[in-house]
Amino acid sequence: MIELEKKESIYHLYMNAGENRWNTSFVRKFSEALDEIEKDEGPGALVTSSKDPKFFSNGLDLDWMQDPEGHSEGGDREVFGEEFMYLMGRIITLPIPSICAINGHAFGAGFMLALSHDIRLMREDRGFICANEMQLGFKIPRPELALFRHKIPANSFFETVQLSKRWTGEAAFAAGIVQGKGSFEELPDIAIKKAEELAPLAKDRKHYAAQKEMLYGENAAINLNHGPAHMLKNSKKFEV
Repeated sequence: MIELEKKESIYHLYMNAGENRWNTSFVRKFSEALDEIEKDEGPGALVTSSKDPKFFSNGLDLDWMQDPEGHSEGGDREVFGEEFMYLMGRIITLPIPSICAINGHAFGAGFMLALSHDIRLMREDRGFICANEMQLGFKIPRPELALFRHKIPANSFFETVQLSKRWTGEAAFAAGIVQGKGSFEELPDIAIKKAEELAPLAKDRKHYAAQKEMLYGENAAINLNHGPAHMLKNSKKFEV
C-alpha cells in the first residue's frame, strides 16, 4: 500500500494501491511512513510518487465511503475526515523538503496530497489535477480551502475550487500550481535532482520545520492583519 525506502539522504515514498484512493487504512499507512522519516536527523528530502503509471491518486475511496461495512478493509469511517486532514497538515510541516512527482491523475484528496508538498512536479504528456468536489456534490471544507488558497496563485484559485478546472501538466506549470514538468520517463530523475538540491536545507530539521509553522501554522505570517511595513518598523513585536 505504502512503500518507503531511503537512499543516502533521500526518502522515496511510493503509493502502491492501484488508484491510491483514500480511506482510513491508507491514511494510517502513510502516517507510519512519516513516523519513520521523523525519527531521523540531519539533511534529507522526501520524494512522493505512485507506482501506477496512470494514477497518482484518484481521490477518496467512494465505494468504502458509501458502504464502509462492505469494504471493512478501508478501516473506521467515522475517524477518516479528522485523520486525513491531520495527515495533510503534517505533510505541510514535514521537517525536511518534500517533492511530489505527480506521475498520473491527481483528483480531490490526491490533489490535496500534492499541494501539501513543498515542491510539485507533474507529468507533462498525460494526466490531470483537479479539485472535483463540486462535481461530486461536496462542499470543500474550510481547512482544504485554506490549503488551496495558500498553494495556488490567486488567479487560478477560483477556477480550481469553484469551477473544478482540470489542469494538464503544461497548464498547471504555466499557472504556477506546479514548479516543474517532464515526461513520464523523465519525472523520477527530475524529482531526485530537486531532492538532492534541497536536502541540505534540512541540516537542522528543527529550524526547517519551525519556519514552515510560521508560514502555515497558527497565526501564520502570511495571514497576519498587519502589513510588512508595520512589522518591519516594529520588528521586536514579531520576534520568533
